[in-house]
Amino acid sequence: MEFKKLEIREDGNWLQRKIKNPHTKKTMIYMLLGAVGGFLFYYFTEGMHMEVMPRGEVIQGTLVGAFLGFFITNSPCAKGHC
Repeated sequence: MEFKKLEIREDGNWLQRKIKNPHTKKTMIYMLLGAVGGFLFYYFTEGMHMEVMPRGEVIQGTLVGAFLGFFITNSPCAKGHC
């Protein structure tokens, strides 16, 4: 009996594989929606009443929204481990 060594090569580099992963796509979409939601929340609660919105507060609201989008897709409950 002869056995041949099976070589499995992954397509593309690490970044290309990550981008093609459906979970990564879902995470990015939820982070984008969360960031937009965070900005809109800030705008309608405090930013609407100001002539010039402080950048730091806008960025903070956007980052909090993006984190919530990330947490929704990557929390233990999202993966079925509650």
